[in-house]
Amino acid sequence: MASYIAPEIQDKFEDFSIDLKNEILKRDVRLENIHDLIHVLELICKEAEE
Repeated sequence: MASYIAPEIQDKFEDFSIDLKNEILKRDVRLENIHDLIHVLELICKEAEE
């Protein structure tokens, strides 16, 4: 499965650094809305804290 970024949040996704974008994309996520994006960002933060 490849990650999917909905057109509605593509502009917000593009504001991230290349490293963060790569981290999100390697997770094979489907981001349909801002809530999906926030969720994956929270997971990344949680993992970084551990």
